Amino acid sequence: MNFKSFSFPDALLQALDELNFHTLTPIQQAAIPVVRRGHDVLATAQTGTGKTAAFALPVIHRLLEGESLKSPRALILAPTRELAEQIANNCQAFCQYTPLTVQAVFGGVNVEGQTQRLAQGVDILVATPGRLLDLIRLGAVSLAQVKYLVLDEADRMLDMGFVADMQKVIDMVSEDRQLLLFSATFPTAVKQFAKQVLREPKLVQAAKENTTAETVRHVVYPVEQKRKQELLSELIGKKNWLQVLVFVNMKDDADQLVKELELDGISATVCHGDKSQGARRRALREFKEGKVRVLVATEVAARGIDIDGLPRVINYDLPYLAEDYVHRIGRTGRAGNSGQAISFVAREEEQTLLHIETLIGQKIKRYYLPGYEVASRENLIENLAKKPSHQRRKARTNRPSNQASGEARAKNRAKISNVRQRLKGAQLKLQK
Repeated sequence: MNFKSFSFPDALLQALDELNFHTLTPIQQAAIPVVRRGHDVLATAQTGTGKTAAFALPVIHRLLEGESLKSPRALILAPTRELAEQIANNCQAFCQYTPLTVQAVFGGVNVEGQTQRLAQGVDILVATPGRLLDLIRLGAVSLAQVKYLVLDEADRMLDMGFVADMQKVIDMVSEDRQLLLFSATFPTAVKQFAKQVLREPKLVQAAKENTTAETVRHVVYPVEQKRKQELLSELIGKKNWLQVLVFVNMKDDADQLVKELELDGISATVCHGDKSQGARRRALREFKEGKVRVLVATEVAARGIDIDGLPRVINYDLPYLAEDYVHRIGRTGRAGNSGQAISFVAREEEQTLLHIETLIGQKIKRYYLPGYEVASRENLIENLAKKPSHQRRKARTNRPSNQASGEARAKNRAKISNVRQRLKGAQLKLQK
C-alpha cells in the first residue's frame, strides 16, 4: 500500500513524493485510517518506524478541509526540545505546498521570539509542556480552538513528571477534541493515563509491547566500572568506528568522558540538559556531519535524535529504567537499516541487565575483550535472577504531580511547626 491509496490532497502528495515517502510503514498503515475516521487512538510502535507521519498526515488532511483560524487547531506535545523541533520540521516538510503554518515552542530559547511568531497565527503547534503553559500564562496562545491533540512519547512525558501538565492541556482544548496518544513503550502508567483521558479509543499496535527493532543486534561487554572509558577508546580506535552515540546517566560524567576521549585523540562532543539549545543543536549537527566521531549524551538525547543510518549506540551506563533501554537503542536500526546496540555492564549493573533482558524477551550475547577480563559472573547472574526483588519487579511509576508534591511539602512544614511548638513549650517549662 502507498500514500496515494488514502486520497490525500495533491499538495500533500507532492510533498510526500519529494520526501521519498512512498511505501507505508506498519504503524502508518494501521493508524492513518483510524485517525481519519475521528477516533481517539492509543498507539504503540517501535521508535524509528514512522510514528510522526502516522499522526501528522491524517491531521494535516483534516485541517485542510477546515477553516483557517488565528489560533492553533492542532497541538502536538513532546517531552524534549529535540523531539519537538524534529516533529515541527517534519510537519513543515509535509505542509510545504499547503497554506498551513507550523510553529515549535520549547524551553532553552528566547520566549519573546516565540510570542511574536505565535501572534502571527499558527495552524499546527508543536510544544513541550512546560514552555506551552508558560506561553498560555503570558496570554500568548489559546488552546480553545484545538480539535486535534497528539501526545507523542507519552511514556517519557509521564516519567518526567508531566502528568499534571498534560491533564491541564487536555482540559484547555476544545470539548469535541480528538486525542491521539502515541508511545514507544507501553508500561502500566501509560495504560492508566490513557484510560483516564481517551474516549472509546482504538488500539493500534504495530509491534509487541516494549520490543526493539529486529534490525538491531544487541551485545554486552562485561567490564569493571573504572575501565569503561579505556574500553570505549580501544573499541572505537581498533575497530575504526566513525559515528558512535554514547549514553551516560550523569551530566558531569558526560563532560568528563568527552575530555578523556579527546585526550585519546578521538573527537567528541556532548549533549545534556545543562547545555543551551544552541549548543545542543551544534553538537548534533557536528555529529551528523561527521565533524566529530562520538556524541556523548544523557537521557535527553534518547528521544528526538534522528540520524540516518546511525550504525551503533553504546550504553556506557545502563539506564536506570529498563524501558529506557528501548528508547536509547531506538536511535539505531531505524527504517529497516541494521544497527548495533552495545552495553558496558559493570558488576553492580547486572540486575539492571536482567530487567532489560526480561523486558525485551531475549538473552543478550556477551563478549569478553582480551585484557578486560572480569571474574566469572554466571553464579552472580543466577543468584540475581532468583531474588524476589527481580521476580516482583514492577513497571515504572510516574513522578508525583506538582499538586502531590505541594501537598507533601505542606505536610512536612506542618510537622516541623509542631516540633518547634513542642520545643518552645518545653523551654518555657524549664524556665519556670
